[in-house]
Amino acid sequence: MFGKVLSFESRRMLRNVPPLFFALAFPVMILAIFGGIYGNDPSDQFDGQGTVDVSTPAYVALVLAVAGLMSFPLGMVEYRSRGFLRRLRATPARPIVFLIAQLLVNGLLCLVGIAILLAAGAVFFDLAAPAHPVAFAGLVVLAGAATFGLGMLIASLARSETSAVVLANLVYFPMIFLTGATIPREIMPDTMQQISDLLPLSYAVRALQWAWLDSGGDELPLALGVLAGTVVASAAVAARLFRWE
Repeated sequence: MFGKVLSFESRRMLRNVPPLFFALAFPVMILAIFGGIYGNDPSDQFDGQGTVDVSTPAYVALVLAVAGLMSFPLGMVEYRSRGFLRRLRATPARPIVFLIAQLLVNGLLCLVGIAILLAAGAVFFDLAAPAHPVAFAGLVVLAGAATFGLGMLIASLARSETSAVVLANLVYFPMIFLTGATIPREIMPDTMQQISDLLPLSYAVRALQWAWLDSGGDELPLALGVLAGTVVASAAVAARLFRWE
């Protein structure tokens, strides 16, 4: 039964153009734009690091945000608001199976998007290898858990597809534009950086940049604490508020 549900969710994702575009193509487009403008030569603005080397791990957080904050919660709210999850109770397939399948399919979307992004950076801009590859992989999982946890929280609070779209956008756009996931924090004014400090995705960006560049390690404990706290808090609230119908 689970295999059939997973196959159904996979086919459904392949027909869903927006998340495919924003997870697979959009980060590469951003990379191409900024990489084409600034190149990847060492820059004083980034403490001797190349613009692409600094930006690419941040764009990994962008891929996670697309799937975790948009694709995943909107899919769950669509199922619930149309009564699909309620009707599942009369079948051998349980709603939890679709939840797990949604997580797996969107997780795979993240992995493919990250692989395409890193390949593009390496081929076209001579992207440096990660300084801590194992830590980088672990931080991708932790940052993904945080973004998907926030996505589950969005799905728990939204009572209709319309409200889910509004709520997801209210969370998603500040997350990607004010955290360094698209525009480097280094070029933001102090006020914007202070706002950035309030957003969990900022700490995902910093942690991933540390693992890739081996810089900013003094901020790593705080970043890990914020990400782990986001996972725990969002899971606890979502478990209390989420309704299958």
